[in-house]
Amino acid sequence: MNEAIEKSGYVAIIGRPNVGKSTLLNCLLGEKLSITSPKPQTTRWQILGIKTLPQAQIIYMDTPGVHKSEKRAMNRYMNRIANAVLIDADVIVFMIDATKWHSEDELVLKKLASLSKPVILAINKIDRLKDKALLLPLIEKLKDKLTFAQIVPISALEVQNIPALEDEIIKLLPEGPQLYPEDQITDKGVRFHIAEVIREKLIQATEEELPYATTIEIEQFEESDKLVEIGAVIWVERQGQKVIIIGKKGAKLKKIGIQARREIEKYLDRKVFLRLWVKVKEDWTDNEKALRSLGYE
Repeated sequence: MNEAIEKSGYVAIIGRPNVGKSTLLNCLLGEKLSITSPKPQTTRWQILGIKTLPQAQIIYMDTPGVHKSEKRAMNRYMNRIANAVLIDADVIVFMIDATKWHSEDELVLKKLASLSKPVILAINKIDRLKDKALLLPLIEKLKDKLTFAQIVPISALEVQNIPALEDEIIKLLPEGPQLYPEDQITDKGVRFHIAEVIREKLIQATEEELPYATTIEIEQFEESDKLVEIGAVIWVERQGQKVIIIGKKGAKLKKIGIQARREIEKYLDRKVFLRLWVKVKEDWTDNEKALRSLGYE
């Protein structure tokens, strides 16, 4: 353990769906930990990203987006994760989109108003603002919504103003010793990362609502010196969804498998043999028992 570390703590990255939380986590860590896509509900888990600096250890917590609708069990599960993270956090980074204020942003704000924890407002996607002069009136307007510890305009995608955001986070961390080993960057294991890579490629390859009805389960993981054999099931809710994912003569499933295998090989630094199956579990996203059986707890 590094005895020079004087500060350590948990930092929750929270906001509505698709505001860029996972992109920010990857940017802050300098490597890909959370999968990303332009589609909402990409992040379903609480993922720790651990960054050890000479003077501080920051434990970032990526969260699912806060949902206005709780019609399905999956939405309720993701809101529970986001709420639990707020309780655990020492510092909160509230992310919004510089181009538009949403009703779901207001929902997050109401949750934050009941907390007595420092909140940094990160105004993301400033690279999309054609007129940067619009930032000042936006900041003035947002100042009235909550007493923020700091307001930092950023672009997680273009890596703009990220060091300034991290500096503000470190200032607000409580004093304390190192909590995790220096070489540990996450709380998630290899199987989790592999399943998420497959899910990312699936999201990229499919349209509309289909990605939200899918999840990945690793059934086989066997390692040798030169080869890793992986068997994974893609669970869907309907037979029609299975047909779409497999594609004509298996073409779409093959494409997903090739793209996932390439990224997994880079991650493991070994040759990978990947088998994918598509199976149906009726209405699993609206079934609490099915969610728990698939690891959503």
